[in-house]
Amino acid sequence: MHIRSHIDPETGQPHIHEHGVTEEEVRQVLVGRGDEFQGTRNSRVRFGQTLAGRYLKVIFVPELERDSIFVITAYDLRGQALRAFRRRQRRRSR
Repeated sequence: MHIRSHIDPETGQPHIHEHGVTEEEVRQVLVGRGDEFQGTRNSRVRFGQTLAGRYLKVIFVPELERDSIFVITAYDLRGQALRAFRRRQRRRSR
C-alpha cells in the first residue's frame, strides 16, 4: 500500500508528526483490525490500534491509483470515541 501524507507548509513535515504519529503507525492502523467509516466528501475515517498498543484515528482519502491513499491527519483516539471503539472490538471477539 502506497501512503502519501499531507505536508505542513510551515514545517515541510507530514501533518501527522504534529500529533506525534509516525508513518509506520498509520500503516499499522490501516492494515490492521479496526473500524472504518465514511467521512465527509470522499474521506474515510479509520479507528485502530498500533502494534505497540496505541489507539489512533486516521482520516484519509482513497486515491485512484491502485492500493494508494492520501492521509489527511492522524491522532490519538481518546475519551468517548476510544471507549466506543473498545466496546465494538470486544463484541466482535465474542
